[in-house]
Amino acid sequence: MNSVGKEPSHWKLGLFYYNKEDRRIFPPKRFGFGWTVNFANPLSVSVFLLILIIIGLISQLLK
Repeated sequence: MNSVGKEPSHWKLGLFYYNKEDRRIFPPKRFGFGWTVNFANPLSVSVFLLILIIIGLISQLLK
């Protein structure tokens, strides 16, 4: 499935991974190390937003 993630047609604007056939929540990045969000997977987007909300709440608490 790694070769599927490298397919240029699955990358919108070259930055955003969008592949309905890929069930992974966080597939590997196109370049470099780490992971990215599969914006075609609703669970992946939900987890991503939850992480952003938690970071925002923590930053507000630390002010």
